[in-house]
Amino acid sequence: WKLSCLLAPGAMFRLLFLAALAGFTRASDVLEYTDDDFESRIGDHDLALVEFFAPWCGHCKRLAPEYEAAATRLKGVVSLVKVDCTANSNTCSKYGVSGYPTLKIFRDGEESGPYDGPRSADGIVSFLKKQAGPASVVLKAEADFEKFISDRDASVVGFFADEKSTAQTEFLKAASALRDNYRFAHTNSDVLLKSNGIDEEGVVLFRPPRLSNKFEDGSVKFSDDKYTSNKIKKFIQDNIFGICPHMTDDNKDQLKGKDLLVAYYDVDYDKNPKGSNYWRNRVMKVAKSFLDQGKKLNFAVASKNLFSHDVAEFGLDGSSGELPLVAIRTAKGDKYVMTEEFSRDGKALERFLQDYFDGKVKRYLKSEPIPEDNDGPVKVLVAENFDSIVNDDSKDVLIEFYAPWCGHCKNLEPKYNELGEKLADDPNIVIAKMDATANDVPSPYEVSEFQFLFMPLNSIHVRFHYRVLLLLLQGGREVSDFISYLKREASNPLVMQEESKKKKKKDDKSEL
Repeated sequence: WKLSCLLAPGAMFRLLFLAALAGFTRASDVLEYTDDDFESRIGDHDLALVEFFAPWCGHCKRLAPEYEAAATRLKGVVSLVKVDCTANSNTCSKYGVSGYPTLKIFRDGEESGPYDGPRSADGIVSFLKKQAGPASVVLKAEADFEKFISDRDASVVGFFADEKSTAQTEFLKAASALRDNYRFAHTNSDVLLKSNGIDEEGVVLFRPPRLSNKFEDGSVKFSDDKYTSNKIKKFIQDNIFGICPHMTDDNKDQLKGKDLLVAYYDVDYDKNPKGSNYWRNRVMKVAKSFLDQGKKLNFAVASKNLFSHDVAEFGLDGSSGELPLVAIRTAKGDKYVMTEEFSRDGKALERFLQDYFDGKVKRYLKSEPIPEDNDGPVKVLVAENFDSIVNDDSKDVLIEFYAPWCGHCKNLEPKYNELGEKLADDPNIVIAKMDATANDVPSPYEVSEFQFLFMPLNSIHVRFHYRVLLLLLQGGREVSDFISYLKREASNPLVMQEESKKKKKKDDKSEL
């Protein structure tokens, strides 16, 4: 009060404004729980997403603004919680947290399962909205129905004259099982059944109106005589995406892992739906002609800006103009790139696909040049020589996948070189390294983080011993730790340079 009396009215207003602003910026819609209150408070929420994090974790720092934005958008619908594991080890230990960030879904205070969805605000919001409330929404009127199927994502609706029917029970089971990825609703309204041409019962998949096109129907009906949850699930998974879906951050995990052709361009259904569908329709026309021939391939369109990393991985220039950039990634991870410019008549895409199915398209590999001199103690791997060195059936191979900018990798380099020197005379083992930022790691040896891979000779399955570099060898990163590890895992006894020298000296003395 005394301070306020000394301030002019304008200055007092500014002080109050700044104080209010400071209070506003400190506010967070993410709830933070501790060991003391987690168990008592988590049960207050019907549905909650919990992030177990560490303040020093880089991935956690990158997630923080997205998590905060999602919490604000979901306020009053789903609660977002965080727990600092460096200060609350009991809670984190109870829920089996071994890495950061770990995200888990809780329902009514009980752990429901891991959150494996997108790490963006849009993805988190979309995923959790599907989790909130019942697995299937009840539709009572025409207005409810029209609003539900007008969503940007596909909609699955069950129509049942009898709410106690076995068909409705099986539909709800399928909805519960697939609620993470798809939208469900059901109705017992006679009016809605009649307006959709349903007599007693039926399940209809409605594709998003924004993706309407002349190459496929806007809706698909379940045609099997018997309704079981497994048959309904298969029907949905077989038809949900249609000929050529719009790949987004939200659905990318459902599309990837298949043989998939993607056309990358300026896809934006919010600002430019007409332009987005212009190129998509040209892709669909060609895709349908090949699918009608029985060719097995999935198709999608995607924003080249949102998926700039994928575009770069194919060696394509994302700033090349408005024409779509086309590439195929198989389920095995092999990549094929359309090098001819996309034509408006679709002929270039037709030629590319025909060559692909005829086995005439060369597999694309991002690779540094093969080293002219590769006789050092640590062999340099690039994509082009990976197979010849790693898949040599006569030798074990230890590979370090690294990034030039990685501080841990730089610190490890002299020790890794020393390891290579110690084992330089061993005919049964290769110590190797690969810049994972400049080379494609051939399938099936996918690298998600910078790490080590040990490839025993004649092994059928590659064994990833630890995903994170610092956890390799249970924390040990000294040369002796590597030696101990290799002694345990190598197919043959190690032949080390030091031992060879000692043996030579001993032999020299015996000759004297």
